[in-house]
Amino acid sequence: MACTTHRRLSLTTAALTLAALALPAWSAAENPATSSPAPVATENTVEQPTSAKLRIGISIPAADHGWTAGVVWWAKKAQELYPDVDFTLATATTPQKQISDIENMMVKGIDGLVVLATESAPITPIAKRAHERGIYIVNVDRGFLEPVADLFLEGDNKAFGRKSAQFMVDRLGGKGKIVILEGIPCTVNSDRVNAALEVFKQYPDIEILGQQPAMWNRQKGLEVMQTFLVKHKKIDAVWAQDDDIAMGAYKAIKEAGREKEMWMLGGAGMKEVVKMVMDGSAMFPANITYPPSMIATGIHMAVSNLRDGHRAPVSQFMPKHLMIDVELITPQNAKDYYFPDSVY
Repeated sequence: MACTTHRRLSLTTAALTLAALALPAWSAAENPATSSPAPVATENTVEQPTSAKLRIGISIPAADHGWTAGVVWWAKKAQELYPDVDFTLATATTPQKQISDIENMMVKGIDGLVVLATESAPITPIAKRAHERGIYIVNVDRGFLEPVADLFLEGDNKAFGRKSAQFMVDRLGGKGKIVILEGIPCTVNSDRVNAALEVFKQYPDIEILGQQPAMWNRQKGLEVMQTFLVKHKKIDAVWAQDDDIAMGAYKAIKEAGREKEMWMLGGAGMKEVVKMVMDGSAMFPANITYPPSMIATGIHMAVSNLRDGHRAPVSQFMPKHLMIDVELITPQNAKDYYFPDSVY
């Protein structure tokens, strides 16, 4: 989707806030999955008074791979900016744990909730319950399956899939055998994969040999790639859509002694991969940005929209959907995206 990875945001947090004021009202209508109206104030709906300490819960996946490690790091950095806010941060390895975390936050009495779902489908019902209680919800990266969030902030995953697939097609000259490694079942994965498939379908000489989930996990990427390598004697390129998957697949390729046969395209701007792109690696000719620092943007938006007790009037002009662009990283511009001291 990384300490200095904020350079990958096409819009800075400040720019996002300004852009939010200028976005047209129809942006929510174009995104029905996020265009829920602000809850009507009731005795159970807390409109945060300026004299009370704001309470915000942050529920995110545990750092089970590089990108989510960046998410955790940026969430903690964002909290440091607001010492006057009472934050509750919880990380989860499973949807069940995340559901329990959010339930505990609701018992505590939070005013706002920033959520990056472990998986979209199982987290939607608990987010809906929180929304119905009047809790202000900022959904980051992995969207809910119903109109639940007050604000949805994401990277442009359709552009991610489209740009990366088109790069692969162009580099292959419109002809070749490829395999596809998917991520965790959620809206992010669906948007990336479906957009990529639409590009590949335009080129009848691009043959998709196989397509399997690798769960945005390095070990799973290795295992899925091992299966593909045994099954297919000729593979020209690997569309991995994620750098953790790609690094696991890369290990499998090297162990099989087939690294001169194929190349791959991951994504999200892991510093190790960006360095290989910068150095002109034949295995990693390009990459796609997708900054984990977007969680910090979500936290900032939650605080700024709630802290002065003006949630209702702010909701009149605040868009329901903010999208961050993604960029193609090539040897020519990789230096602009490489920071060796980054956490991701």
